[in-house]
Amino acid sequence: MAVLERSDLQASPLADLHAIADQMGIEGYRRLRKADLISAILGEEVTAGEGESAETASSAETASAVEPEERGSGRSRATRPRRRSSRSGAARARRSKEPDTEQEGSDEGHSDEAAASEGGAVAEGVVELLGNGSAFLRIAPPDPSDDDVYISAAQVRRCELVSGDRVTGPMRLPRRSERYPSLVRVDTINGAPADSVSEGARYEDLPVDYPNERLSLGSVDPTLEAIEWLTPLGRGSRAAIVGAARAGKTETLRRLLSAVDGKDDLEVTLVLLGVRPEEVAEWQEGPVAPAAVLTLGSSADAQAQALERALDAARRVAARGADALVLIDGLDGLPPQTARKALAAARNLRDGGSLTVIATGTRPFGGESTVIALDVALTSTGRQPILDLVNSGTLRPELLVGEDGARAITQARAGAVEAAH
Repeated sequence: MAVLERSDLQASPLADLHAIADQMGIEGYRRLRKADLISAILGEEVTAGEGESAETASSAETASAVEPEERGSGRSRATRPRRRSSRSGAARARRSKEPDTEQEGSDEGHSDEAAASEGGAVAEGVVELLGNGSAFLRIAPPDPSDDDVYISAAQVRRCELVSGDRVTGPMRLPRRSERYPSLVRVDTINGAPADSVSEGARYEDLPVDYPNERLSLGSVDPTLEAIEWLTPLGRGSRAAIVGAARAGKTETLRRLLSAVDGKDDLEVTLVLLGVRPEEVAEWQEGPVAPAAVLTLGSSADAQAQALERALDAARRVAARGADALVLIDGLDGLPPQTARKALAAARNLRDGGSLTVIATGTRPFGGESTVIALDVALTSTGRQPILDLVNSGTLRPELLVGEDGARAITQARAGAVEAAH
């Protein structure tokens, strides 16, 4: 497994540190403060401090760390290795089955001996990630049940689990006010030892190519047709839908989401950042349930953390050889560097899958492979398509639509420039 770094441990909640300490056999870890606990995990000699216990601090940290507006992630629809995000109706039904935040933050990852003392049961099921980074092991997928097993966020990260993984491992029974049993350890992932799956090359180190497979939209909507052929999107594109206020950015993203819904070979994730509260219900009634919802009153830090969790899960999907798509509405509430970092996650992996990122914003953030600019004058007068072709464009479009298609794009842009003058 990967070597533990102090910076990673400092960024982890106490509940995750408890899970690591328990698996390492550190005695009395729940009595240690966070700093001492990290030192113990790193093998440094420590003395337990006085005052507030780590367990009490963990409860407080858990309560403050849960973003109240964040929603559960999309749900797995089948037991196949890869799935697309669920429909909102199923997502709402399953929210009632999600664990209390107490269990989400207090899973302590007990040892094999603890599991054996409670029956030694082995769980097998399909992973379904939640918006807060933890997961469920669905015993009878795709439907939730009271027999499902909770997987801590620490185990999800450590084993690089993605929704749709078939996992086995020992579990322990619920304790205190916990509602679900908890997975003690991940033994196998899709039939292979967990270590062999999670110890591959880092996503950022994998070789990449320009997007070379067009993302087909197949829509009769005039604006989406214009986007598909004049500013083509590819699997692995880094795209921004930009324009002034009321140019139609959110509506275009919503229609694009409807166009890609139904593609079984595409893992779709929707993240809403800084949106108007009245827009939330409309998004939730759409074809894909949002993985995270933060309204315009949310802090930039909360938005960035929710987005990073969604992107991290999508990176794991791409690294496994599948295709992921993350739609973000929108990036304006984040610092420019954070927004660029989110777009930079998009990759067309040479020997793997792809991660496509499409986000809305007032203007390009820099580094996009595709910019889809919208014309507020066209939108406000009801004319279609609303694409501002002069300010839109795709890098290396010939890789997506061929040489003839690229020449047609150049000619169309030249005509748009002449019309503008």
